[in-house]
Amino acid sequence: MSWAVEEWKEGLSPRVLQKIHELESQVDKLKKERQQRQYQLETLEAALQKQKQKVENEKNESAILKRENQSLMELCDSLEKAKQKISHDLQVKESQVNIQSGQLNSSKKDVERLEQELKR
Repeated sequence: MSWAVEEWKEGLSPRVLQKIHELESQVDKLKKERQQRQYQLETLEAALQKQKQKVENEKNESAILKRENQSLMELCDSLEKAKQKISHDLQVKESQVNIQSGQLNSSKKDVERLEQELKR
């Protein structure tokens, strides 16, 4: 097969054959360079896809964390409102206890006074 490929070169001058050889050598070199660049391109494309996937995963994780953060903030607000309500209820009950304590003391004094009157 290579004999048929080389047949067209018969009868050409050594200078022309040299130039053909140089051109063929240059074509081979360019083919190899093209293959290397194609491999580099494929490698870079694969790396780009990997980075895109990583970015997408990080975006998804960020969205999940934002939702979780929002949920926690809402929970904190809810707990703060409950704490304020409990604190208010406690103040009301302490006030009621103080009032009832005052009434108890007043009643005790009335009982003591009545006991003193009965003793007389």
